[in-house]
Amino acid sequence: MKFTLLLTIALVILVIFLFLRNLSATVIPSLALPLSIIGTFAAMYAFGFSVNNITLMALTLSVGFVVDDAIVMLENIVRHMEHGENPHEAALRGSREIGFTIISMTISLVAVFIPVLFMSGMLGRMLHEFAVTITVAILISGLVSLSLTPMLCSRFLKPPAEVRHGKFYNFMERFFQGMLELYRLTLSRVLRYRRTTMLITLVMTAVTIWLFMIMPMGLLPSDDIGAISAPTEGAQGVSFEEMKRHQQELAKIVLQEPNIEAFMSTVGASGSRVGSNSGFMFIKLKPRHERNLNADQIIQKLRPKVMGIPGITMFMNNPPPIRLEATSSKLQYQFVLQSPDTEDLYQNASAFEAKLRGLPMLQEVTSDLQLKNPQINLQLDRDRAAALGITAERIEDTLFSAYGSRQVSTIYSPINQYRVIMELAPQYQSDPAALSMLYVRSNAGQLVPLSSLATLTTGVGPLSVNHLGR
Repeated sequence: MKFTLLLTIALVILVIFLFLRNLSATVIPSLALPLSIIGTFAAMYAFGFSVNNITLMALTLSVGFVVDDAIVMLENIVRHMEHGENPHEAALRGSREIGFTIISMTISLVAVFIPVLFMSGMLGRMLHEFAVTITVAILISGLVSLSLTPMLCSRFLKPPAEVRHGKFYNFMERFFQGMLELYRLTLSRVLRYRRTTMLITLVMTAVTIWLFMIMPMGLLPSDDIGAISAPTEGAQGVSFEEMKRHQQELAKIVLQEPNIEAFMSTVGASGSRVGSNSGFMFIKLKPRHERNLNADQIIQKLRPKVMGIPGITMFMNNPPPIRLEATSSKLQYQFVLQSPDTEDLYQNASAFEAKLRGLPMLQEVTSDLQLKNPQINLQLDRDRAAALGITAERIEDTLFSAYGSRQVSTIYSPINQYRVIMELAPQYQSDPAALSMLYVRSNAGQLVPLSSLATLTTGVGPLSVNHLGR
């Protein structure tokens, strides 16, 4: 963005010189650029803004605006000098005539960005600094054009009779005269066919409206960064081994795609993924010049193939250039439902998801509401446990030692170290009846069977209870 800003300033000054072909006349409107930017930096400091991509983009766009007022002022002063007035008189009279026009131009440009300044929502927060920065730059440029530009014109401009022109000036003058003559001819031709011109204008307006209606709509333009994010989701209550097997089948399909260079695959709860039936695959694409398809086209190509794997769903999405969601989600867009009544929330969320699935414009509709996860409910007999000297915390510790992958020690070797994990043998981990075989140690050191302390029942429940904010 810094390079783009400097390049934009250089190009604007170059264009001014190309048309004016006079060094002093080029410097006068060009000085509005650094002064406006310096003044804008002062305002940004007062507002507490930083120099970031958003504010630099505003300054880059304002470069084209800030010189307009100065050029209009310069042209009017030069016009008076061509009529025989000296630079001082021409500057006074020219600035007086064009002052109201400069003010109206500045205010009309600022009015364009007022809606952006008061835009609400996440986009409004993101573009707030942009609107303030570009508005301040335009206002300062108007002030510079009304004060500094006329003063410089009165001091440094020479009367046209005293200026000698070179070959380059004369060559460009003939070129501009030719363009002016071409414009005169085409304008006179158009004015002869006024009804046809109006008819073509109306037709083009109608075509523009029609094209606007049929063009695809989106929040942010899709980008191709050479990667695809692909969260996966298995059935509720699926075991780790089963989930791993499904994930490996997806990996085989991904490996067969010639546009993919590499991928990383994980399974299980990790980070923002709290469900044991979740996984993730990060796909790295080949460089853009080595493939014919972009990221979105590769996703559409892979989607029917991965949908053929039963027991697992893969949600592929092209990472957007800017993430605006409140929480991480499987896909690009998300809709959050909130309610203090969980039963009412669960009922309406399911109905809302069913209606979204019926919309033809949407694909891969999913929800993080998973209420059918198989579970075993343990109802503790607290009186009997207390009589035997066993607390609820000790029962929790016993269950965690059996199923929670508790690290009990570390084995150190000369070249490595190994964590010792205590857990049940795999054949017992998948058998609910094994819970009745667990024993809990009491305060007296006796082993008490868990089945004598609690009642075990099977059922279903939420895989996770999701929250947003509080």
